[in-house]
Amino acid sequence: MISNLKYDTVALAALDRAHIIHPWCPLDKASAAAPFIVAESDGAYVYDSDGRRMLDGIGGMWCVNIGYGRDEMADAIADQARRLCYFSPFGTLSTPPAIEFGRRLAEYAPGDLKHVFFTTGGSTAVDSALRFVQFYFNFIGQPAKKHIITREYAYHGSTFLSASVSGKPGDRGLLDFVTDTVHHLPAPNPYRRPQGQSEADFLDTKIADLENKIIEIGPDKVACFIAEPIMASGGVIVPPKGYHRRTLEVCRKHDVLYISDEVVTGFGRLGAIFASEPVFDIVPDIITTAKGLTSGYVPLGAFLVSDRLYARLTGPEAKGRFFANGFTYSAHPVACAAGMKNLDIIEREDLCGRVRDIGPYFQERLAGLADLPIVGDVRGMHLMTCIEFVKDRATKEPIPADWEFPRRIIEETAKRGLVVRPMGHLVVLSPPLIITRAQVDEAADILRTAIGAVMDGLARDGLKWTD
Repeated sequence: MISNLKYDTVALAALDRAHIIHPWCPLDKASAAAPFIVAESDGAYVYDSDGRRMLDGIGGMWCVNIGYGRDEMADAIADQARRLCYFSPFGTLSTPPAIEFGRRLAEYAPGDLKHVFFTTGGSTAVDSALRFVQFYFNFIGQPAKKHIITREYAYHGSTFLSASVSGKPGDRGLLDFVTDTVHHLPAPNPYRRPQGQSEADFLDTKIADLENKIIEIGPDKVACFIAEPIMASGGVIVPPKGYHRRTLEVCRKHDVLYISDEVVTGFGRLGAIFASEPVFDIVPDIITTAKGLTSGYVPLGAFLVSDRLYARLTGPEAKGRFFANGFTYSAHPVACAAGMKNLDIIEREDLCGRVRDIGPYFQERLAGLADLPIVGDVRGMHLMTCIEFVKDRATKEPIPADWEFPRRIIEETAKRGLVVRPMGHLVVLSPPLIITRAQVDEAADILRTAIGAVMDGLARDGLKWTD
């Protein structure tokens, strides 16, 4: 239910510019830009500080899976805060919400991934999983296994280590990264494969990339391969069918651990709590999760690890040793209570089944935008989609940065009642899982009209594209 609160947008904007440092905000515009202030929400909609209603096409940031304004979520959070707002998670200290939520996550995890390490979000989940891998190989007497293989255009987080294994070019300016033990392979993006190459041959090439890199470094030195089932922030890159199964087989062959980064793809986004096994036919060694874990109501992350690995760390030889990694807010009881209520809602309303039903329709409606002359590709799965805009459809040359496409598209969609996420020449959508068919139609129709308006504006400015 939307309140009758009134907001002074001008005053809020001035305070924002005066005090708030925004991630991924162009710094040349930070001191003058008018912030987009989202003030309230309801269901699949958000409202800006002027009261304008917009369908949230990005689900907050891939995360508000159950939708906004759930009273039972607010009640669960408040009830737990009254009962026990916080206690230290270190050593053998624990709380009932953390224990119960861990049990429920283990029930959904594939294979023997039955041990859970709670963190504070996706970045810390990935960082902790990578540190666990380092710890594991040091513990079992293979300290040379330090190298990590990842992909270009991957996104795994913003800590020093998780950012190092990320591979989006636009995120790597003027920052430092681990470079000696992290290796980025070309992205498995079928749209960008060489002209004339079949998708089957492209798949073979991506598998060969991985195996050749492991052999080049030396299997005795490679610790793990980390992969998103679908590369989300890199542009919703859906790899060729069979890619994950074959990369896992390569890893098993060379004793390399496989981390499936399900921070985005988990908790219903692809129609399953964890997509690794039911969607991609793999049982990895480690799964990372966050975002939909609590549907964004409070921060929480986790990684789940194979019993096979964990058991090797808990025998007699473990005396006096411990995994010295954790956070003040690991396994936060309020966050775990929110996570359990979130899972209750997903189960009760069968949101995974709902996604499997409506996801193909979502993809079909957005795929219809491919007839527009500046749309090069529309790709995705279920409730994850990317529209790639190009200057030349034949050469696939992206829309140039100086065309200011992100500004143009967000202005045109927002004023028509839709929030999307532009990233350079890409636009991604990941709406709440509660989206209806009518709302899918609403989003697709707004996008078509907004893209048309952007094209008109480009033409007025003398900017040309080739169909």
